[in-house]
Amino acid sequence: TDYELLDSGNFEKLERFGEFVVSRPEPQAIWNKSLPEREWSKRLDAIFKREVKSASKDSEKGNWHFEKKIHDWKVSYPLGKHRISLLLQPTSFKHVGIFPEQASNWSFIYETVKKISATPKVLNLFAYTGGASLAAKAAGADVVHVDAVKPVVNWSRQNMEASGLRDIRWVVEDAFKFVQREAKRGNKYQGIILDPPAYGRGPKGEKWVLEEKLNSLLHMCSQILDSKNSFGVLNLYSMGFSPLIAETLIRTNFSKVHDIESGELYLEDKFNKKLPLGIFSRFTR
Repeated sequence: TDYELLDSGNFEKLERFGEFVVSRPEPQAIWNKSLPEREWSKRLDAIFKREVKSASKDSEKGNWHFEKKIHDWKVSYPLGKHRISLLLQPTSFKHVGIFPEQASNWSFIYETVKKISATPKVLNLFAYTGGASLAAKAAGADVVHVDAVKPVVNWSRQNMEASGLRDIRWVVEDAFKFVQREAKRGNKYQGIILDPPAYGRGPKGEKWVLEEKLNSLLHMCSQILDSKNSFGVLNLYSMGFSPLIAETLIRTNFSKVHDIESGELYLEDKFNKKLPLGIFSRFTR
């Protein structure tokens, strides 16, 4: 209830995070808006505008323009008896610290961890501000959170504290190198979560290109994921990928997969328009 997609269209989306309403570019909202422009303007607390020099429909760099001061900005999400809290802030790449469509993955992670006996060990790669890490920790997992950007890891730690949780292990490192090392050490996990970007850089300049490295990374992940009583979540935002590709990557890299679910992550606005925002494949075994 802390989030609503109020409207979408004309390559934009109108969203409410907590008590604040913002407008951001959205390259997949190719239909018309349902609300007139004056209604959008009347509701807005902030709007993100792309830089003129990079104003292509898929560019994310730009600037925020505020109609009023945004402060103490946060949202929460219920998971069983827990409620995780995420602190928000506007960034220069249109993001605010949360991808609301990930809520279905958080619920899956929480419910799956609850079913695993003892204390499962969960690895979250490309973990961003830690929504998935919090979901696993709230369910009782021992969580290792890996991201290459130190300020984002610090943001995640603040989210953990705001959620009344503790003892997540924070790792600032290139995800590929971390998994390589874990495989050599023979370490095992009962859950692995991956949310890789299309492109990226590690803390030492390591280059990440999704199409070139994802299959190899998943193969290494298969070596450190327990063969039973375990689960995996793969989330992809690259518009060139499909749920079938994600599912095939899972099936060819992980053996003994019993239950697998693949599809599109989407949000539905107040006018029943479904906005696709990523693809997923998640499994248990």
